[in-house]
Amino acid sequence: MIFVLALLIGVVAGLRAMMAPAAVAFAARFGSLALAGTPLAFMGYAWTPWIFGIAALGELITDQLPSTPSRKIPVQFGTRVVTGALSGACIGAAHDALVIGLVAGAIGAVLGTLGGSAVRTKMAAAFRSDRPAAIVEDVVAIALAVLVVFFA
Repeated sequence: MIFVLALLIGVVAGLRAMMAPAAVAFAARFGSLALAGTPLAFMGYAWTPWIFGIAALGELITDQLPSTPSRKIPVQFGTRVVTGALSGACIGAAHDALVIGLVAGAIGAVLGTLGGSAVRTKMAAAFRSDRPAAIVEDVVAIALAVLVVFFA
């Protein structure tokens, strides 16, 4: 179960790079993800969820801009893998499986990045506009993040 949750939080990172660490940081801060005493305890510190939360909000806004680069360019892709791995590791660490969570989160981020891009492209073609597709993707990322941290 932990592998699946870590994989899914990685998928969230593939959809929205900062959403996954924001979700796990808020869960750690407010007690639903036990990271105290682990190497990732900093995710539950007072400022961490707010920093990631602001970054996630900024990403939701900038994703709507036509000048936003593709998620598949190296910097964007790499960021998603790193944040997916971090977020997956947090879920794993809360259940004494940090490395398994890290690997699953990274794999999920790759799947979410490539799959999210393909699905969004098809939705944008169906809608004849990228904006509705982006909004659907935002909603899916937020809902999946909330669901994962609820069950983690």
